[in-house]
Amino acid sequence: MSLNISASIVLYKSDVSEIVKLINCLSDVGCLFIVDNSPTDELSVIVRFSNVQYIHNPSNPGFGAAHNIAITKAVESSYTYHFIVNPDIFFEGNVISSMVEYMFQNSDVGMMMPQILNLDGSIQNLPKLLPSPYSVLIRKLKKLKTFYNDFINNYELRFVNKDMIYNAPILSGCFTLLNLEAIKKVGLYDEAFFMYFEDWDLSRRMHQKYKTIYFPEVSVYHGYSSGANNSWKLFKVFFNSAFTYFNKWGWFFDLERSQINKNTLNRLKQ
Repeated sequence: MSLNISASIVLYKSDVSEIVKLINCLSDVGCLFIVDNSPTDELSVIVRFSNVQYIHNPSNPGFGAAHNIAITKAVESSYTYHFIVNPDIFFEGNVISSMVEYMFQNSDVGMMMPQILNLDGSIQNLPKLLPSPYSVLIRKLKKLKTFYNDFINNYELRFVNKDMIYNAPILSGCFTLLNLEAIKKVGLYDEAFFMYFEDWDLSRRMHQKYKTIYFPEVSVYHGYSSGANNSWKLFKVFFNSAFTYFNKWGWFFDLERSQINKNTLNRLKQ
C-alpha cells in the first residue's frame, strides 16, 4: 500500500531532531516531499532517508503554495493518496494505513483528519462549522462565559461524541489526508493565502463535492502554539488571511454557509 501514498511537510528554520522524529513516523509512505522554505538549505541533511525528496524553496511563498509543489509532484507521479503534515506532529501505530483504508473503502471521501491531541493527551477541537466573521471574532475574544460556551460547543462541534466518525465542513490542515482524484476536481490550495485559512478554504471547496471526514479512530499529537495569539506579526498574517477568506466567500451574507452549517447541526444532533 505504501507505494500508493505520498506526503508532504513544509519547513521554515525547523528543528532537525523534530523533523527526523516525524520522518520516522511517516516511513509507510512511498514518497515524502519535504519543501523547505528556509533561506538556506541547512535542513537538506534529512535527505539521507530513502523515501525523502527534498525541495529547497527559499522564496517562501507560504504554507499552501509550498504544499502545492508537493501535491503537484504527487499527482504527476500517479499517487492516489497524499498526507499534508505539519512539522510539529508525531504519532505511533497504524495511523497512515487506517486512514487510507477508510478512504479506499469510501470513494466519496475527499479529505480526512484524525483525532488531534495536545502533548498532554487532551483533544484539540479542530473540526468546525464554516466560519463567519462573527465566529472568528468571538472565538478570539472568548467573552461572556455562558454565551461563549454555548457558541463554541456548536461552532467546534464539541457536542458530538468524541468517538464518532462524521462529515465536518471544516477540517484542520495540521494533518490531512487528501484523495488526489478529488483534488484534481476541486483544485489545490488557494495561493492567495500565505498562512492561515488556506485549509478552511480547501475544506469548504472539498465539502461542496465530497465528504470531509473527521476520523477519531486514530490520533496524532500536535504541538499547537497558537502563534497568532502570541505574535503581532503572525496576528497581522492571520488578519490578512481572514480578510482574503471572507472577501472570497462572503462576509455577513453567505447563504451557502448558513445552509451547510444548519444541515450539519441538524444531522449531528439527531
